[in-house]
Amino acid sequence: MPEPVRRLRVLMMILGAMQAVLGLALVTNSVAVATSIWGEGDASTPCCQTPGETHAGRVVFAGILVLAVAAWGILTALKFPTRHPNLRVSAFVYGWTALPFAPAFYRVIPILGVIWLVPAILALIWPNQPESRAWFDGRAGSAP
Repeated sequence: MPEPVRRLRVLMMILGAMQAVLGLALVTNSVAVATSIWGEGDASTPCCQTPGETHAGRVVFAGILVLAVAAWGILTALKFPTRHPNLRVSAFVYGWTALPFAPAFYRVIPILGVIWLVPAILALIWPNQPESRAWFDGRAGSAP
């Protein structure tokens, strides 16, 4: 496997792991996250639930979507040795889906959002390098 492809594989696994941590945090702390987004409500609300409890399902749904995107990135990276041409396309599209996570991470921890932006951009660039194209098109050497 050429070095650019190996770097892309590691980068996608790191991005997927960070997304998995974010997804797990959203799923396990859904009420706290929903409360921080929608507030605690006011005393005049007749219902027995706070807005955080009411909107926790949306946060869980978002967390499951984040976990699904993380699994997509990790599984794509794990399948790189098969050299299927569609994996390069999948890696490129995953880079585009990883890009919008920068603002999400920036809202949680600003430095993390800035740090996330660099690998997300690299995940867009590296699949289009000539070495990566040659590897996935089957024109590279067959040595692993």
